[in-house]
Amino acid sequence: MSIYLNKDSKVIVQGITGGEGTKHTALMLKAGTNIVGGVNARKAGTTVLHGDKEINVFGTVKEAIAETGADVSIVFVPPAFTKDAVVEAIEAGIGLVVVITEGVPVQDSAEFWALAQSKVDADGKQITRIIGPNCPGIITPGEALVGITPANITGKGPIGLVSKSGTLTYQMMYELRDLGFSTAIGIGGDPIIGTTHIDALAAFEADPETKAIVMIGEIGGDAEERAADFIKANVTKPVVGYVAGFTAPEGKTMGHAGAIVSGSAGTAQAKKEALEAAGVKVGKTPSETAKLLREVYATL
Repeated sequence: MSIYLNKDSKVIVQGITGGEGTKHTALMLKAGTNIVGGVNARKAGTTVLHGDKEINVFGTVKEAIAETGADVSIVFVPPAFTKDAVVEAIEAGIGLVVVITEGVPVQDSAEFWALAQSKVDADGKQITRIIGPNCPGIITPGEALVGITPANITGKGPIGLVSKSGTLTYQMMYELRDLGFSTAIGIGGDPIIGTTHIDALAAFEADPETKAIVMIGEIGGDAEERAADFIKANVTKPVVGYVAGFTAPEGKTMGHAGAIVSGSAGTAQAKKEALEAAGVKVGKTPSETAKLLREVYATL
């Protein structure tokens, strides 16, 4: 099992003919991803060749879905055009859109986030899930990669991982490569993101193959504190955590647009305390966090 992505997911690449799109389409195919098409309005009707696989390029997401049955899109377009690309995917009713692009204006993210919230099915369930922006995407090892995570770090296993940081996602996957992962999601560190720690925690809790969860947060905002409340009330599986930014200076944005501390709000210490109060073991370093996970997992 996995969450949000599996070997049967049919993926299209918005921006498939650009530099990043070309490079990562090749890497995603190598990881086993079922890429069924690409989107570029200016190159509609052409094809791109990756090895012996010929991929059709469509003019719109709607056309791509109609022709291929795609249910996942990944967006590799510059920041200025990201909102239009994500809005197009949402309007076409795609199930999952992964936004890799860094530097998307917060107002643009707010607009496409609000649009996605407003589109629901007959049961009131949101039709399109967004992961990102400014994230490494999602990987279900051995099945599919939609993003830029190196697919050769780890194999399939019982650990679920949700992280604000791309680099720390990769490090944690490597540290725990002997155990392996059900799914690893990099949700991004911008002030407004589509999928939150809480969304991923709920999905991992419901996934029978995920036995333990690693949650990586960072300074800024209150997402980790809210996640701690959710864990306390709803998560029965063991969770270990890591919060990046213990040594960050106050008032300075660190790496991610959302990683800024103002006064006592959003500090690593406050987040650590909130998580520990919810029963989450929190490591001081990624390696210590991996060690804690191993200790917890050994008792299951």
